[in-house]
Amino acid sequence: MSTFLPTLTERRSPWVTFTRADDPWVARAEAELLARDGLVLRISGGELDTEACVYRTFARELGFLGYFGHNWDAMVDCLGDWHGPGHGKQDVAVIIDAADDLLGADFLGVFVSTLARGAWRANFMVDADGDPDEWADPFALHFVLLLDRTEPAAFAAKVVSRDGDLREAVVDGRLLVTLTDVDWPGGDPVWPPAGGPLAPAARTPA
Repeated sequence: MSTFLPTLTERRSPWVTFTRADDPWVARAEAELLARDGLVLRISGGELDTEACVYRTFARELGFLGYFGHNWDAMVDCLGDWHGPGHGKQDVAVIIDAADDLLGADFLGVFVSTLARGAWRANFMVDADGDPDEWADPFALHFVLLLDRTEPAAFAAKVVSRDGDLREAVVDGRLLVTLTDVDWPGGDPVWPPAGGPLAPAARTPA
């Protein structure tokens, strides 16, 4: 077993983590975030049946403003240019409970890509062109999908199949997802973590 754990308080990848609902890391990570005056927002996976449901649920629970265009690009914009609870002044973790049924969603790949891109923009606070945003400060934004009956590794192939910019790894039973550090500067490789021990056996095949 490695000693690497995802984070909800640091501005580093992975941006999206799939893990079992009974993973003890989740409670510890939530507690650490709340102790640092961060926010934990919860979404029910049962409300994410269709793309339209995703847009509607995220707009309601994350406080997207009226200009939200109800499409994937608009979600990236609203996540990266946060106007929900905390208004980008606090670190945020969005936890999706009972996310198992997303495995069968035909939009799973683009959904996870959207979360990762929005998180990357928030963590580095860049505009749509990738330039630093002079009007806003970066903040930690991470997404955790909790699974009740499905192993996280089952999501790996579907998550990255439609987006060459995503990279994934199964580490200690968790599926970690990030963006390549070549096209998305500033991000760490998904595995091994920057400055961490090399553990090539822990990574899933490319």
